[in-house]
Amino acid sequence: MKIHLAHHYGMCFGVRDALRTTHTEAKRRPVTLLGQLVHNEEVDRDLDQLGVHRGSLDNLTSAATNSVVISAHGTSDRMRQDWQHTGHQIIDTTCPLVHKAHDALSLLVNEGYHPVIIGQATHIEVRGMTGDHPQASVILDEADIHQLPDDARFGVIAQTTQPLDRVLQTIEAIRAARPGTEIRFIDTVCRPTKQRQTALDRLCQNCDLIIVIGGSNSNNTRQLTDKAIRHGCRAHRVTNASELQPEWFQNARHVGVTAGTSTLDETVDQVVTTLRRWSASQRIDQALT
Repeated sequence: MKIHLAHHYGMCFGVRDALRTTHTEAKRRPVTLLGQLVHNEEVDRDLDQLGVHRGSLDNLTSAATNSVVISAHGTSDRMRQDWQHTGHQIIDTTCPLVHKAHDALSLLVNEGYHPVIIGQATHIEVRGMTGDHPQASVILDEADIHQLPDDARFGVIAQTTQPLDRVLQTIEAIRAARPGTEIRFIDTVCRPTKQRQTALDRLCQNCDLIIVIGGSNSNNTRQLTDKAIRHGCRAHRVTNASELQPEWFQNARHVGVTAGTSTLDETVDQVVTTLRRWSASQRIDQALT
C-alpha cells in the first residue's frame, strides 16, 4: 500500500488567521465566539480549552462577554451594526476572500442585476450575504433554477467553498433555461478551494481509496469526499485519526490523503502517522509522495 499526500491540504490562510486572532484576543480578555469559528470539531475543542465562551450570532443577548468574535465565515453588515449598537466590541475574523464575495454581490446589485448566489441557503456564509441582500436568489444546482424570477438580468456569484466546475455547470444550465437573458458571473470561489479540488483530481488518477480529513459539517470537506466518489474512488471522511477503520484499507493499493481548508495541520499529521504505523506493522511497502 502506498500513501499519497495531496499537494494542497490542511488549513488555509483565512482559517489560520482567524484562529490566530481568536487565540491572541482570548488570552488578553474574555471573548464570546458567535457560532463556530470554522466548521471543524478539533478547532472547537481547541477553543473550548482556551476558555472561549459560546454565543449565537442571531441572539444579541447570548454573549457572556463584551468582546464578541465574528467567525471566518463572516456575517452581514446589518448584523455587525446590531452587535455594535448593543455596546459590544467586535473582533472580526472574516476571511478576506469572503469579504470579496460580499463586495462582488454588492457590485452586481448596484449595477442593476438581480443577485444570484450559487450555494447552500442555510450556510452561515450565504446567510451573511442574504442578510444584506434579502432579495437575492440562492440556488444550489440545476434543480433550483425554476426559483429564479422572470424578466431579470442575473448577477451571479458563488459561495466561496463550492466546486468551480459545478458552479460553471449551473451557470450554463441557467443560460440554457433562460436563453437571451443577460448573465454576469463574478468568480468568488476561493483559491484554496480550487487548489484542493484540482489536487484531488490528480490524486484520484493514482489512488483507489481516498481519506478526507475535516469537520463533519464542513462544506469544502464534503465536496472533496463527493468528488472522490464521482471519480470512482472509495472515499471516507474522518475528523481525526481515531475515526480511521483498518478494514477500509483491505485490498487498497494506493491511498490518497487530503483535507479540508479548516483542518488543523497537526490533525493531518496524526492521520498520516497512523497510516504509516499500520502499514509498517503489516509489513506493507509505503511511500509518501
